[in-house]
Amino acid sequence: MKKQITENLDIELDKEMWCCHHCEAELISGRENYKRGCLVYEREPRTIYRPVVEGTYSLAPNPEWTAIIEFYCPQCGVMIENEMLPLGHPITYDIELDVDALKKKYLGGK
Repeated sequence: MKKQITENLDIELDKEMWCCHHCEAELISGRENYKRGCLVYEREPRTIYRPVVEGTYSLAPNPEWTAIIEFYCPQCGVMIENEMLPLGHPITYDIELDVDALKKKYLGGK
């Protein structure tokens, strides 16, 4: 049984797997950080934050201090999440599910 967790993520309770909501590809165990099952692309902030007027300063965060990290489904390529982190910072663990409680609620304790 699949339950939608975010716009782009589902949890497959029978298999305890994170899945892409769009193509149903299995990413990684539902007991782990889903981001570790994604394709990861690190972007320099200036590729997103362009100068308001060409030739002026950019409103982008300093690329010596921060990066934009994008997480994609390895099968269909949909962007699942993105975050801005200081350089060298580990990826965040933003969703930690109580898989056992979800299974009990939706599968009756199977």
